Amino acid sequence: MHHSKNYAGNYAALYTTALRWVTGWTYFSAFWRRLVLENKLIPGEPGYIGEKFNHFLPNALGIKPLIEHLVSNPESLQLSMIAFTIVEAIVGLFLILGLFTRLMSIGVLLLAFGILLGSGWLGTTCLDEWQIGVLGVATGFTLFFTGAGAFSLDHFLAKKGWFSSKKWQIITSGHFTVSYTTQKKMILMGSIAILGLTLFTNQYFHGGVFGKLHNKSVKPHIAISEIAVNNNELLFTVFRDEGADVYGSFLIGIQLLDDNNRLIFSRSQQQLSQMNKTDIINRYVSKVKAGKHSLILPLGAKAQLRFLMDTTLEKGKTYTLKLEDISGAGWSKNIIVE
Repeated sequence: MHHSKNYAGNYAALYTTALRWVTGWTYFSAFWRRLVLENKLIPGEPGYIGEKFNHFLPNALGIKPLIEHLVSNPESLQLSMIAFTIVEAIVGLFLILGLFTRLMSIGVLLLAFGILLGSGWLGTTCLDEWQIGVLGVATGFTLFFTGAGAFSLDHFLAKKGWFSSKKWQIITSGHFTVSYTTQKKMILMGSIAILGLTLFTNQYFHGGVFGKLHNKSVKPHIAISEIAVNNNELLFTVFRDEGADVYGSFLIGIQLLDDNNRLIFSRSQQQLSQMNKTDIINRYVSKVKAGKHSLILPLGAKAQLRFLMDTTLEKGKTYTLKLEDISGAGWSKNIIVE
């Protein structure tokens, strides 16, 4: 009976070969794209991975403070992106080769879990990032129990007498020393936990289990905060917290209206496209900036905007600040001048 279970374990490891190779490539390819095909680890350059990481910020689950700290400190962010890329390269390559497979499977599980928490809310069509995250967690869990089969360095080295003892099998491949009954319990508990994580995050990010479906990646949204008026100076902060990560929000109009809906101050599309850099104080690596035809707000960008008005607002009076996007969407917020 013991032999038959080991035999079954050999088959299980063999059957997951394609899963191991494909999963390994998905992580190694991140390194390949960022450093071999192009260098995407240079701050300020097009495609900088730190800006893509900034896209996770608005609706990340549980790790938002960590993301905000990194995107607010460019040097720390770059070091983190380099370290993250190296880890992905090692995990991916070793998984393809089947070297220290179980240890690498833990790496897959943790990397996928981080992706799930950070970017599980993104995905304009098929909930892309959420699917990548939950499937990565399930794959890492599965590969931990199967290990690598005949087509792996773990298997080759074990035949040569390397890393063949039972104490190494917990991080390489081969048969667990724990009983079959214990393994069944571990797999059942882990599978239930992963299914629970899948249902919880699907509901949290997208309302995918019950209630109304929602997708925060489809339409741009701008949060307005910290509105202040100092004499004839208007200050307010904009934060692009929703919409597609590959497409900006394009601000084409700003209006300030009094409580009688009379226009007090405005900026046109052309004026916004010509804003001075000194009047845009960015907080993160993704930057609000003046474009050719509008003011561009990438996903995750947060900045204080400064405008000089040719009039002084009355104290104690309520005004409404309105922003207009090129898509036709608009956002507003009231302010009482003190």
